[in-house]
Amino acid sequence: MRVLVTGGAGYIGSHTAKALAQAGHEPIVLDNFSSGHRWAVKWGPLAEGELADSKLVHTTLKEERIEAVLHFAASIAVGESVKEPQKYFWNNVVNTLRLLDAMLDAGVKQIVFSSSAAVYGNPQQVPTPEEHLTHCVNPYGDTKLMMERALHWYGRAYDLGWIALRYFNAAGADSEGELGEAHNPETHLIPLVMQAALGRRPCIEVYGTDYPTPDGTAIRDYIHVADLADAHVRALNYIAAGGASQAINLGTGRGHSVREVINAVGRISERPVPVHEAPRRAGDAPILVAGADRAGRLLGWKPIRSELETIVQSAWKWHAEGRRGD
Repeated sequence: MRVLVTGGAGYIGSHTAKALAQAGHEPIVLDNFSSGHRWAVKWGPLAEGELADSKLVHTTLKEERIEAVLHFAASIAVGESVKEPQKYFWNNVVNTLRLLDAMLDAGVKQIVFSSSAAVYGNPQQVPTPEEHLTHCVNPYGDTKLMMERALHWYGRAYDLGWIALRYFNAAGADSEGELGEAHNPETHLIPLVMQAALGRRPCIEVYGTDYPTPDGTAIRDYIHVADLADAHVRALNYIAAGGASQAINLGTGRGHSVREVINAVGRISERPVPVHEAPRRAGDAPILVAGADRAGRLLGWKPIRSELETIVQSAWKWHAEGRRGD
């Protein structure tokens, strides 16, 4: 299939573009490079521009003969979403609705949507299944949930096939060293810890040491980015074969605390990691761990690279060798 990958120059989008190419699909990347990287576009054509540019999106869908869309383009920082909700609702909701409308106009009826565990807010059940109540505690999560609801109604009204992949914490790097995590500014824990170990930042800030967890720090379900990419390819194949539209969790069912991650980086890097303890951040949940049985049952998906040691080793190789695109 010819697949439009919005945000395909970004971290998860670029890994998924590679996985699509390896599976025999042809990815066409749409990106404005506000946070993605030119060096990450290697496996198909590029359409450079804004998702808000409806004419560009429609022309790309038509001229590239697009058959399906994988939609990653979004603003993603939870803390920033609390401070700048306007940015998040415009980028993540308004621009995605424009994309859906362009798809309908072009006759493209299949989309895999990058959603988030943030739709669950502070879950009452851990691991958290897809049936759990959705109750967002930050604007970022709300934008993802709003688009899941829009997809539901677009699907019923316009026969749009969709899968919303609610993933937990993407981490790690490409095993062949071609791709890795390089946000600017960086907001994700594992690369921040790597930077502290490498002396590229003075310390790692630990936001909250009084959570109701064994060591007082927040717990997250970390999933290797290559496992996420594989799940997107499987989701695409699933809806192309007529699979039912729905939300699907992606995670391992196991959680690791911030302190556990810091200790793993210190152990693998054999370097000290300076730590500074700080108050909790607004909008952060104490524990997020996936109940991911549905992904295995429907997609035949299993996270095979997502042990914490494997994730940290791949990320350390990427960061320590300077393969950060700069």
